[in-house]
Amino acid sequence: MKALSPVDQMFLWLEKRTQPMHVGGLMIFSFPEGAGPGYITRLAEEMRSYREPEPPFNLRLRLRFGQYYWEEDQHFDLDHHFQHEALPKPGRIRELLSLVSANHGTLMDRERPLWESHLIEGVRGKRFAFYHKAHHSMVDGIAAMRMMLRSQDYDPNTRGKPPIWAISPKLSQRSETLTSGDVVQSIIHLAGDAGKQIATVPKLAKELTRTLMQARKHEDMVSLFQAPSSILNQRITGSRRFAAQSVQISRIKAIAKRNHATLNDVLVAVCGSALRHYLLNQNALPDRPLIAMVPMSIRQDDSESGNQIAMILANLGTDIADPIDRLQRVKGSIDEAKSRFKMMTPEEMLNYTALTLAPSGLNILTGLAPQWQAFNVVISNVPGPEKPMYWNGAMLEGIYPVSIPVDHVALNITMLSYRDQIEFGFTACRRTLPSMQRLLDYLEAGVTELEGPAARQRRGRV
Repeated sequence: MKALSPVDQMFLWLEKRTQPMHVGGLMIFSFPEGAGPGYITRLAEEMRSYREPEPPFNLRLRLRFGQYYWEEDQHFDLDHHFQHEALPKPGRIRELLSLVSANHGTLMDRERPLWESHLIEGVRGKRFAFYHKAHHSMVDGIAAMRMMLRSQDYDPNTRGKPPIWAISPKLSQRSETLTSGDVVQSIIHLAGDAGKQIATVPKLAKELTRTLMQARKHEDMVSLFQAPSSILNQRITGSRRFAAQSVQISRIKAIAKRNHATLNDVLVAVCGSALRHYLLNQNALPDRPLIAMVPMSIRQDDSESGNQIAMILANLGTDIADPIDRLQRVKGSIDEAKSRFKMMTPEEMLNYTALTLAPSGLNILTGLAPQWQAFNVVISNVPGPEKPMYWNGAMLEGIYPVSIPVDHVALNITMLSYRDQIEFGFTACRRTLPSMQRLLDYLEAGVTELEGPAARQRRGRV
């Protein structure tokens, strides 16, 4: 048996009916050439032939004296974990997202290995889908996505690739790259260490005080308690709504180039635009701008090994009507945060993040201080494959992250780049955010308004 780390155990302690703590991914495939009637049925039978899972998919929880351990499941039953399903007609993406939403809101049986896979047929246009979810105590968000991608191949002629649960594990450590699913993990760790950080790092406490004071005068600086009260920041239910959208990377790059911004600046601004229009439609737009927590690389050298990650608080400019002005506000707040981190050592960056996020972490863990709202939403961007991938000849058309909303942060936006697209995954509490499907329309509108004639005219005056 192997004991779970304190952080991994925390995901189990945090879990409740209203707050499932698993991450997932949705993959959409087109049929391979020559696929005839019964193709999906044969594919399901082939997948079921892999009845002996590889670690960690063969491990179940065991609780002894208050400590959780992983042990091999001696009575593993693949039929409990793998389901072959069909969409109801007409098989639109809407029906697919509804199916994923329902599955993502259900808890998993702790007496069995904590994962599920769903092969879904009946998607319009000679397509099928694969949805997989795994508990965050077993695997982090980026590792789960990488496992799903490892079941793919760049060669369309490759056959015999096993399903995700039958792939031999890599001898690697838990990923250092943080995605929105890992934000919960970071908050747990940082909130737990906050007292020690304040006591041992007076320099950073002084820097935090300076930030709090200057944020009143400088719009680009985001302080600790600047996030407004919002419908995004209520207690959540266990019901989930998942929405997904693809946007051409070339469109985002063109906007970034014209505005001297980064790709990430534009993506965060587009998300802010979608939230602004959504909240306006709900008559719930705060007067002050929404604040996003954005995992960002703050590497200061040209090395390739290791990751340097900080949690940046970004001003989404949702109080600004003009799209270009809103983008510049987003860019300014991200640039200011990056410049602040450039003056710190990696250890100081981590400690500073601890100081800024610990109050919100305490609120998420306990719900005792709802006024301590450092951020309203989590937005993260993860790089993915640039070339098309295939699963036993079926081309992967898109892969969409499905993440974790938590109490007081009811919406999680995760983006993944694949081929020439940015794949957006919106995961939210269904009751807290009604009509969330409209976010997809507002997302496209956010890109279009940055491309439109008015935006081009403004760019010409810059």
